[in-house]
Amino acid sequence: MVWKITESPDQAVQFAFNGLSVGAVYALLALGFTLVYSTVWFFDLYYGAAAAMGAYGVFYLRTSETVGGSHVNNPYVSAIFALVVAGVIAWVLYEAFFIRLQSRFTHKSLYIAGGMLAGATGIYTGFVLTNPDHLHLLLSPAVGAVAAVVAGWVVNRVIRRLFSNTGRTTLLTTSVIVGSLFGACCGLLLAGAPESRLYLSWAMSCLVAGAVGVALYRSLYVYMRKRARSPLIMLVASLGVLLAITAATAIVFESAPRPLPRAFGSEPWTIWGSNIKGFNIFTIGVAIAGFLGLLFLLKRTSLGRTIRAIGDDEEVAKVVGINTTVVIAIVFFIGAVFAAAAGLLSGHDTAIQPRMGLLLMLKGWIASVVGGMGNLYGAVVGGFALGMVEQFGIWDLAGEWKDVISFVILILFLSFWPRGLLPRG
Repeated sequence: MVWKITESPDQAVQFAFNGLSVGAVYALLALGFTLVYSTVWFFDLYYGAAAAMGAYGVFYLRTSETVGGSHVNNPYVSAIFALVVAGVIAWVLYEAFFIRLQSRFTHKSLYIAGGMLAGATGIYTGFVLTNPDHLHLLLSPAVGAVAAVVAGWVVNRVIRRLFSNTGRTTLLTTSVIVGSLFGACCGLLLAGAPESRLYLSWAMSCLVAGAVGVALYRSLYVYMRKRARSPLIMLVASLGVLLAITAATAIVFESAPRPLPRAFGSEPWTIWGSNIKGFNIFTIGVAIAGFLGLLFLLKRTSLGRTIRAIGDDEEVAKVVGINTTVVIAIVFFIGAVFAAAAGLLSGHDTAIQPRMGLLLMLKGWIASVVGGMGNLYGAVVGGFALGMVEQFGIWDLAGEWKDVISFVILILFLSFWPRGLLPRG
């Protein structure tokens, strides 16, 4: 790298920036992969399908093209995802609230209320997926509600810290009023911003991919982990999931590469003789923010402590009262969201195709091996390092050699540095 930099500094800046932007995608993949692996200790290959799902989710919601003579937006596909979301919500309600409330309400009333709420959420999801042209209008109530809850919680915490003598009624009333006003403003602003539809499709794609990850874990992996202690069986099962979803994607969208709609920052800037896109800088920022967010979650929150406890010894975690099934489901959701985000960010930079998930999953795994399996810091270092080496490695070669370089690096690390650059402590 030093030799190439001295040979052509301007070109070196271009390759370095390309390496950072590609490495940011690899780092995102490695972060989610590391979180899942260090918790359940098996390689979940659905991760690659989640990456492709994120990219194709944006294509599904924001394109007006037709595939195979029919419109891309398919009501049957939307119905399947709506059912998945409804099932996940029903399970979450059962695990989170049913056991706590069964002493105060009858089982029948809880089942009816939970079923209605889960059904309503599924119908709402299906309606949003089948009407992508009105995404900003349909999602504005949901975004407003989330903003209201977050604002109310922040106001509650601030008032408690600054005015500790405030009465409970006053505190609750103030939090509700401020949160409601803030949520209403956010919802109204979003409803009047049709240009936000592309970025709302990002959120929908990531959430749906996360919901599918939870559904797979709860409906398949939980039972397989109980009956088959071998990680190899879990690996084969997740490989079947990956191949099935990839085949279904090829059937629905066909195998031809397709571009995603242009996002912000697509026009390049010329800096030091190099073409740099604002969107690629945004991708790097997302990877860093994702790392900091995961670090805060694992180090500073009770959920993070339970995740680390399960990763250290799941049986002991069960003994001390941790609901490991729910916590692991949250981990699978977060991992799938990271994969989907990496897939859609990569898709905006290159054309998407059904098998992209397999390659992205492998690159995320290589980045984890390079950085150090199970180490969050190593995931970021490995991702950016892999991106830089790939880009500088093709300085005098065709772009197709990138994958060769990546797999050669994997073989070298597995042979000589199997614990990676930053081994797990």
